Amino acid sequence: MSSDDTSLALALVSFIIHFSWNWIGLAISDNDQSTQFLSYLKREMESNTVCFAFVSMIPVDMDLYMSRAEVYYNQIMTSSTNVVIIYGDTGGTLAVSFRMWESLGLQKLWITTTRWDVTPSMKDNLYGLFAFGHHHGEIPGFKNFVQTLNPVTSSDENLVKLEWMYFNCEVSASKCKALKNCSSNHSLEWLMGHTFEMTFTEGSYDIYNAVYAVAHAFHEMNLQIIHNLSIAKGKVQNYVCNKLGSFLRKIHFTNPVGDRINMNQRDKRQEMYDIFYIWNFPQGLEFKVKIGLFSPYYINGQHLHLSGDTIEWARGNADLSVCSADCGPGFRKFRKEEMSPCCFDCNPCPENEISNETSDLEMCVPCPEDQYANMGQNDCIQKALIFLSYEDPLGMALSLMALGFSAFTALVLGIFLKHHHTPIVKANNSTLTYILLISLMFCFLCPLLFIGHPNLATCILQQITFGVAFTVAISTVLAKTITVILAFKVTAPQRMMKSFLVSRVPNYIIPICTLIEVIACAFWLGASPPFVDIDAQSEHGHIIIVCNKGSVTAFYCVLGYLACLAFVSFTLAFLSRNLPSTFNEAKSITFSMLVVCSVWVTFLPVYHSTKGKVMVAVEIFSVLASSSGMLVCIFVPKCYIILFRPDRNSLQMIREKSSSHTHIL
Repeated sequence: MSSDDTSLALALVSFIIHFSWNWIGLAISDNDQSTQFLSYLKREMESNTVCFAFVSMIPVDMDLYMSRAEVYYNQIMTSSTNVVIIYGDTGGTLAVSFRMWESLGLQKLWITTTRWDVTPSMKDNLYGLFAFGHHHGEIPGFKNFVQTLNPVTSSDENLVKLEWMYFNCEVSASKCKALKNCSSNHSLEWLMGHTFEMTFTEGSYDIYNAVYAVAHAFHEMNLQIIHNLSIAKGKVQNYVCNKLGSFLRKIHFTNPVGDRINMNQRDKRQEMYDIFYIWNFPQGLEFKVKIGLFSPYYINGQHLHLSGDTIEWARGNADLSVCSADCGPGFRKFRKEEMSPCCFDCNPCPENEISNETSDLEMCVPCPEDQYANMGQNDCIQKALIFLSYEDPLGMALSLMALGFSAFTALVLGIFLKHHHTPIVKANNSTLTYILLISLMFCFLCPLLFIGHPNLATCILQQITFGVAFTVAISTVLAKTITVILAFKVTAPQRMMKSFLVSRVPNYIIPICTLIEVIACAFWLGASPPFVDIDAQSEHGHIIIVCNKGSVTAFYCVLGYLACLAFVSFTLAFLSRNLPSTFNEAKSITFSMLVVCSVWVTFLPVYHSTKGKVMVAVEIFSVLASSSGMLVCIFVPKCYIILFRPDRNSLQMIREKSSSHTHIL
């Protein structure tokens, strides 16, 4: 008559995972029925990632059990689980084990079936006991029978029946607590003043159905005997004995409770289970509070329905029985090979990966490229954009320097324009001087293209503009140097170089050198032009926005070409530094080219050892340093003579120097 408990395994696992438990102990009888139940339970647990902390199979033989009782006790005592399922014989060694464990004060939450008369002591046990029982309706007349019992006038037989019965009530947790305060004299009065759903125990209900099954079987046989008059009267008894079993196996009916009973084991429906929470009432009365129902027939897979009070209780016991607590934010699950599937270690997330909530994630989530993980690795933070801006102190200082040098260059140009008629201005080709000053002014303004949020236009212009402007400046210096050499050669005896000076050959140096630079830049733009580069990896928490040079080969070709011009200018100026001339610029040009070469030779290793806005600042500083070196070395001495020593800037002074120089020679 009883179920094979196939659905019980699913009901138990559904109940366990509802509370997020995954580490369960099991104590069962060592017999065929319990072994079959264990196979059902294992199948459901494996499919829902619930694991056994231990499985104790209690021998049915008492002598064998007594020899191992301490082993079973130590197993459950040392286990880390707080939830233990009990299944098996209700009157054998398993029941003895449970009573012993309870008496020794084991603090476990017990889960079993209503067949077990195993009420925990609520004074000692912190958790209590949950019991699963087959769902069935109210038996007609039973409730009235119990409510009319009088403990004073009833016979001892009825009192025994009352103690034997279980009372099943559906009340809230607050009312359940009130039951403990009732005195023994008023217990039944309290019970009769409230409405209860009173049922038989599960075993009694099976007997109840068995009686009706036999009655239905006899009824069917009587009908068959009536219709089959060929059966002799003397053979009726033998016929009933022979056919009763076959009739019972075919019987299916609806009992007075309303439950459908099918005696054919193959056609039995899956069982529904009531879920009870059990505790002691005064004078040993045991109360079962119904807290929910399991039904495999509920739609959408929601087989388990629990009362609101149970849900509140569950929130406070979410970690009651787990092998490993969920990893907190910033951590991920890590399983070792020898670990159970329900057990794991918690490892911090890798760099720039997060887990932003308590979960069972085995992999952390990487932050997007434009974000980075915070210190707790539970949130992604937007990376700050890094570039050399005008608001940055470094950018502000460099921009002020660029504007200051540009203004100073303009001032020098104004001084030379104002004193264009003086010998010192005329002596070294004033046109080349003006071109040099204007090109230096553009060189000083070029760093403004390096400062601010980079875009494609500024990335292209900052390289091309400076390359062309600086080429003009150095080629002008080269032209000035050649002019000094040619001027000296003309004044030398037996030299006929005047025609070259008249033809103004040095003036062709500037356009030719500049044209070569323009061709190199055009090749650069055609092959691989500069572009905006976003570097989100180099600096933690920042996105570096810089201008990528594009073709590195083209960049170094342009830089190498400028270096060649500077080196040629330096060599010629150095060789002509001692040529006799009133305002010989060779020495000034030598020092200026020495500064330029030193700056750009130093630039290369420093540039490649920096990143981000510091790298841009190094490039700007090199532009300013090389340009200012040319400005200061070539023009500051002349400005000093023009402004503060006008006596040295006269024709008479030039004649005196020339005559004295001739006398010395």
